[in-house]
Amino acid sequence: MRAGPPGPVPTATLGCVLVTGLLSMLLLGDGLALNLLIVAVPATLAAYFAARTAGRRPRPWSLTWAVGGLALLVVPALRDAGWPSFLAIVSSVALASLALHGCRTWPGVLLSPLGIFDSILRGLGWGWRGVRERAGGARGAGPVLRAVAVAVVLLLVFGALFAGADAAFADLLGELIPDASLSGSPWRVLLLIVGVVGALAAAHTAAAPVRWDRLVVKRGRARGRVEWALPLIVLNVLFAAFNAVQLTVLFGGYDSVLDKTGLSYAAYARQGFWQLLLATLLTLLVIVFALRWAPRDDPRDRRLVRAVLGTLCALTLVVVASAVRRMDMYVEAYGLTRLRISVVGIELWLGAIILLIMAAGVWGARWLPRAVAASAAVGVLAFGLLSPDGLIAERNVQRYEETGKFDFDYTRQLSADAVPALDKLPEPQRSCAIKPIADGLGTERGPWYATSLGESRARRIIEARPPSVAPGVCGTGSVDTSYSSYR
Repeated sequence: MRAGPPGPVPTATLGCVLVTGLLSMLLLGDGLALNLLIVAVPATLAAYFAARTAGRRPRPWSLTWAVGGLALLVVPALRDAGWPSFLAIVSSVALASLALHGCRTWPGVLLSPLGIFDSILRGLGWGWRGVRERAGGARGAGPVLRAVAVAVVLLLVFGALFAGADAAFADLLGELIPDASLSGSPWRVLLLIVGVVGALAAAHTAAAPVRWDRLVVKRGRARGRVEWALPLIVLNVLFAAFNAVQLTVLFGGYDSVLDKTGLSYAAYARQGFWQLLLATLLTLLVIVFALRWAPRDDPRDRRLVRAVLGTLCALTLVVVASAVRRMDMYVEAYGLTRLRISVVGIELWLGAIILLIMAAGVWGARWLPRAVAASAAVGVLAFGLLSPDGLIAERNVQRYEETGKFDFDYTRQLSADAVPALDKLPEPQRSCAIKPIADGLGTERGPWYATSLGESRARRIIEARPPSVAPGVCGTGSVDTSYSSYR
């Protein structure tokens, strides 16, 4: 599956690798925000030049993965919350691996991230050979690379000395360029190494990718019609019966829930959400194994497969809608939390996968692996752009206005993204909700490249109206303890 060894590393790739390492050293030591996107741009260019020299032309899907990976890195620049940013960074790495490998099959989509790790040591040797070839000559790129390296070292050393000698000059440098003081040198050297190694691994992968698409998963032995279809038909009947109950009970309103179940509105919603989420996941596994053993020699068999699995997918969509509706009912009763918004997002994504499977049954399944990967990336990007912490705070502020109940303990776990919504609370509830977030931010501002838009907005609000409450006030008042009972 390995491609042949790549040719000599291009000079443009070496230059982009050096820029990536320097930017990593200077920008990534203060946190992750816009700096992550800035560092990713030269690394992307390094891979592009390496692929072009190796004769690989960018295809539409590869360009889509590359643009999507860079777009996902906008999330840390916008949001202060760490959990959507983490999902965005992991998804960005996955899309980058797809762009570098150009995979189309299920094994390729699932295994392509391993190709980048496979290229770490190979990329280092490849880059070292390229540097040695150029460093020995008196012409070409060797003198330029040596001159740039010497200039960078001189700037760092004398810039740090002058900054330590004059406070005014230090302030000027602090506003224009990142901190290059000697105090954090070991950490910055590590970041330099990580940036160089990562960019070289990406470039080597682009020049000589692992051919994951050549992995072939043998299809299972086709079963007879009765052996294959009977269990699925029985399952369809069970799904249909359950969905009939859901349509009459769950979507019939509050009175219908009380009459038919004897439970409260929220208790009924809480009772079955997790079971329905698990049922959706198991249905996807059933579809996978059913397709593996499906009869496929006769046109009638293929029509049977489409009919049975299409019906199962359609009935599963009703289960997805029921699960989402149950969680919506529970949120109406007890408010929105990170767990609740996360599992609803997962359930909606599973519903999107089922729709894609239904479309593949009509138009073919060659595009399905890439479409599923794209749907996951779009979901993560949308999740980050929606600002989940801000949405949680906004929904719970609305609930406070309607019921007078608010969980201040849970609010302390939210990030600075929640401050604009919490700012709408009346006093002293506003100060009680914002003060823990303000204390977490502190008074010292980070550099522009390591400060998210969410943190910047929160600081402006806090500076305009600092939270101020008397001691003991935030420990009293109406706190809905039932809100915290299901996180």
